[in-house]
Amino acid sequence: MNSFGRLFRVHIFGESHGPEVGVVIDGCPAGLSLPADDFTPDMERRKSGAKGTTPRKEDDIPFFRSGVFNDKATGAPITIAFENNNTRSGDYEKQRATPRPGHADFVAHHKYGGFEDYRGGGHFSARLTTGIVAAGVVAKKILKAFDAAIEVEAYITEVAGESDSEKGLQKAIDAKDSVGGIIECRVKGLPIGLGEPFFDSAESLLAHAAFAIPAVRGVEFGTGFAAARMFGSQHNDAILNADGHTATNHAGGIVGGITNGNDVVYRIAIKPTSSTPKEQQTLNWDTNTVETFSVKGRHDLCVALRAPVILEAMTAIVFADLLLIEGKPARVIG
Repeated sequence: MNSFGRLFRVHIFGESHGPEVGVVIDGCPAGLSLPADDFTPDMERRKSGAKGTTPRKEDDIPFFRSGVFNDKATGAPITIAFENNNTRSGDYEKQRATPRPGHADFVAHHKYGGFEDYRGGGHFSARLTTGIVAAGVVAKKILKAFDAAIEVEAYITEVAGESDSEKGLQKAIDAKDSVGGIIECRVKGLPIGLGEPFFDSAESLLAHAAFAIPAVRGVEFGTGFAAARMFGSQHNDAILNADGHTATNHAGGIVGGITNGNDVVYRIAIKPTSSTPKEQQTLNWDTNTVETFSVKGRHDLCVALRAPVILEAMTAIVFADLLLIEGKPARVIG
């Protein structure tokens, strides 16, 4: 559904062209410092405006509806809303009968019987990641409160197969099309022992959260799929000391579904944006005929450009929850 987590639980709400999007966070320890200004850096990283991103711009100022008083978490569920003020719904009225190939338009129409909000992709839009990033800000603060050494960082490693993002993006511009990319996330400073095998193993939860990000098509940890072409003696990480530090990190910091004290390293593959100006074929469900179709409106050429902070947020949410499950102090003052 729209909720994730056990003790640190996140619930997203809203639609792309509705009045607002946001998040409800349950399980945040009372006393955690949450001034609105602390949300600005990550919200700015998620925003559009850079080359290759959508012209749609929103202020993304967090409005705290509950759970925060005098800039501190009260212990009650935290509701954070972000207004949608820069919508252009007419773009979607014109293409209502022609679902975009690669987008959720067609399946959502069938699943919800035509009652779905189709404007801007509705609840399937990446606009919903605004609330996820906000929850990530809270989760990162919880991680730091447990151990100041914990750091979560994600970055683009490829765009359109190019390590140079500008070069990859230029491919999309030249082709008048969209492109995808690869993002790597690294978490430093985690303790040994996080993860609840089998079904809530660290990789299971991270993969679950990562695949919830719109446009993600693949996840790999450590050496990933390359491990299938290695010998066991090559892939095994030699343990060097009692802290669990290893000579290599082919496992990506997780063994048996449990963090082993090394950096957690994993990557996600993001598909090309489905909304592309390139002419394609799609079904017109009013006429029941296939016709030539081109997406009009404001869209990202490469959604991977704005995804690192989203992946950081999802990662922080998972590990904040796992730390709380481990039975750490229930009250964290930040």
